Amino acid sequence: MATSPTKTDFDAIIIGAGFAGLYMLHRLHQLGLTARVFEAGSGVGGTWFWNRYPGARCDVESMQYSYSFSDELQQEWVWTERYPKQAEILRYIDHVADRFDLRRDIQLDTRVLAARLDNDTWHVTTAQGTVTARFCIMATGALSAARKPDLLGLESFQGRQYHTGDWPHEPVDFTGQRVGVIGTGSSGIQAIPQIAAQAAHLTVFQRTPNFSIPAWNEPLPPERQAAWKANYNEHRARARETRSGVLYEYSQRSALDVTEDERQREFTARWARGGANFTHAFNDLFISKAANDHAAEFVRGRIRAIVQDPAVAAKLAPMDHPIGTKRICVDTDYYQTFNRDNVTLVDVRQTPIEAVTPNGIRTSEATYPLDCIVFATGYDAVTGALERIDIRGEHNLALKQKWAAGPLTYLGIMTAGFPNLFMITGPGSPSVLTNVIVSIEQHVDWIATCLAHMQSHAITRIAADPAAETAWGAEVNAVAARTLFPQAASWYMGANIPGKPRVFLPYVGGFGTYSKICEDVVADGYRGFRLERSS
Repeated sequence: MATSPTKTDFDAIIIGAGFAGLYMLHRLHQLGLTARVFEAGSGVGGTWFWNRYPGARCDVESMQYSYSFSDELQQEWVWTERYPKQAEILRYIDHVADRFDLRRDIQLDTRVLAARLDNDTWHVTTAQGTVTARFCIMATGALSAARKPDLLGLESFQGRQYHTGDWPHEPVDFTGQRVGVIGTGSSGIQAIPQIAAQAAHLTVFQRTPNFSIPAWNEPLPPERQAAWKANYNEHRARARETRSGVLYEYSQRSALDVTEDERQREFTARWARGGANFTHAFNDLFISKAANDHAAEFVRGRIRAIVQDPAVAAKLAPMDHPIGTKRICVDTDYYQTFNRDNVTLVDVRQTPIEAVTPNGIRTSEATYPLDCIVFATGYDAVTGALERIDIRGEHNLALKQKWAAGPLTYLGIMTAGFPNLFMITGPGSPSVLTNVIVSIEQHVDWIATCLAHMQSHAITRIAADPAAETAWGAEVNAVAARTLFPQAASWYMGANIPGKPRVFLPYVGGFGTYSKICEDVVADGYRGFRLERSS
């Protein structure tokens, strides 16, 4: 039985001031709860505060990559491009923080070191001290714990080093520089064309080639924006019923039920439209290897047609995973960049990096002189930011210890043994497989509704039931096993982090399905959660 709540500094502490933290704070204001947001950066924005690398841009179209909770906000904000660039997204987030008077409860330049439960009170420790709250809400983001590989001799390098996930705020000029980029995931694919246009020479060190679809980015005409805004609520409602929370053209046909000519026409049309919409050309691309092979080979054919050197094209064409089972990338002139005279592609699976030297990188075959190195090596995704904080629940159990064999959550919202600790888009929720703002709003609204229920019913404590958590984990794994996703050594599986357990981190059953499950849990009296009143 819960004990009587003790006096705390705040009703809730939120960790992180990105899209999730800002909206959570807004909802807490509406509930009349006191709150403090701790943010490690010197500004709001989360991933869009840190990821300032050349070419940084969202891969969800701007009219959908935005909040829907305020009709006034979505009507008044004007986007300039089909796919918003980092600086524009950050301006939008700053606007939201000001418009809804959120900054007064945000403490910047404050990294959370630990969060400890004691007598149903959360003690949250930063370098500036410890504060207490009834609720602790993790808005730390799924892609926020930047990862740099452990390379022999890295500390000896005399040039400049950058990570795409922690980019300087001042412009970086690569003019006349010999630059090495390590990594060809989404951030590398965006940055490489931009860096190549400046650098004297660019050497790209690729371990795993990734499928990328052209963005065909363009200015967003006012008339198209106005037409979308005229039906914004309808668009939003339809998006929430989809698998990804994005209004794509979702095909109802199997790739195996049409002729080869029909398949080619459909893939060609999707390529011409651009973006991740390509992977929805047929309804079985994520469940049928035979269907997926057709889509993958189409893209490989495009790579061979674009890249002039057949040997380079072969290195860039993925052969080791079904298309879409690693995050599909969206690019501007990525493959064309490898036709430039000042760009070299190094396949580090064939010729591994042996060491970083004071003046470059040495592989098993050659040494590449460099003035600077750009690490586009991604993140310890989904769980990394949570595990970097020393979070301790009941009986001093450390979250990292509990998750040693892989994360365990109920709905990706809570984890058993850590009462009154909520996660926004945590492991076991659709999160990174969706338009993340749609997922954020769904989770924040769920948490806010839960807190309002607790207020009105004098409930002071909520915890995930271990049996419900176990059942949900089994469901997440079972749904993933029915798809092609586990066939890829992706960061969805934690495969980019040495020693990280290989489990599928997000829920792949679809955003619409997941949302209905969450609604049913509430309708059934918060099934799977233990709610207790003060004694």
